[in-house]
Amino acid sequence: MTPARRPAFRCLHLLAATVALLAASWAQADEYADIARLIQQGKPAEAAAQLDQRLTTAPRDPQLRFLRGVALTDSGKHAEAIEVFTKLTEEYPELPEPYNNLAVLYASQNQLEKARTALEMAVRTKPDYATAHENLGDIHAKLAGQSYLRAQQLDKAVATSVAPKLKLLRELFAATAKPAAPKAAAPASR
Repeated sequence: MTPARRPAFRCLHLLAATVALLAASWAQADEYADIARLIQQGKPAEAAAQLDQRLTTAPRDPQLRFLRGVALTDSGKHAEAIEVFTKLTEEYPELPEPYNNLAVLYASQNQLEKARTALEMAVRTKPDYATAHENLGDIHAKLAGQSYLRAQQLDKAVATSVAPKLKLLRELFAATAKPAAPKAAAPASR
């Protein structure tokens, strides 16, 4: 091969490698979408089976691990889901969605301070993450309600000033489908 043809050959080789990577990326995106679809269809056990199989070949893939956490959550395996999301926040602290979903699980267990901390990390990681901001507002409102109730218990004299605030909070959460139930991040298809 002459020196003049080497650059052209190298460009063709790089082009072929790029096409192969894009094809693999598209195939992987389809796998993510298929698994996410199973979860959305209420088939978390089927999704978990596919995820476990895929995770044997790609154990560090954050999106597969995130989807596994969502499938575990939907299967009612909250302790395992918390473990998955916690590890994701440790290994990929730049991803806000695991913090948000961790907060949802903590809130469902009435661990509101843990939920608040996780949501603050989600917002710090991605300041324009609207779902985390909404969830953080819900957690703050729930914490406020707890503080108002505690104030009433400690001093009956504040009952008249606290009562309207508690009424507003009850009305706020009565207007929503699930009181103070933060929204989980949906599985993203990439």
